[in-house]
Amino acid sequence: MTEAKSARAVRRGRIFPEIQWTEHHKAQWKAERQAFKERCQSIFEQVQPQLIKTHYNWYMAVEPESGKYFIDRDALVVADKAHEEYPNAKLYVFRINETGVCGRI
Repeated sequence: MTEAKSARAVRRGRIFPEIQWTEHHKAQWKAERQAFKERCQSIFEQVQPQLIKTHYNWYMAVEPESGKYFIDRDALVVADKAHEEYPNAKLYVFRINETGVCGRI
């Protein structure tokens, strides 16, 4: 017996159609991201002076709703620690140094 083959073409590329955002939606999304970063930044700036002395160039993940933060030498480990306690929360990761970022552009 022979099996019938499907004549349907295999679709390659993206599974979902392209999302079309209006300028209003883009601006709203950027504003929400900026507000989230500012909430996390304020927590980082509160604890940075103490942590910079003992944990220089470590990573810090901030969960802004609770105000809690997690620190570790490895960025992936710090994110894992934070996601264990807050599995569905959005996090922001900083580097504990003078600027809070990992490098220069």
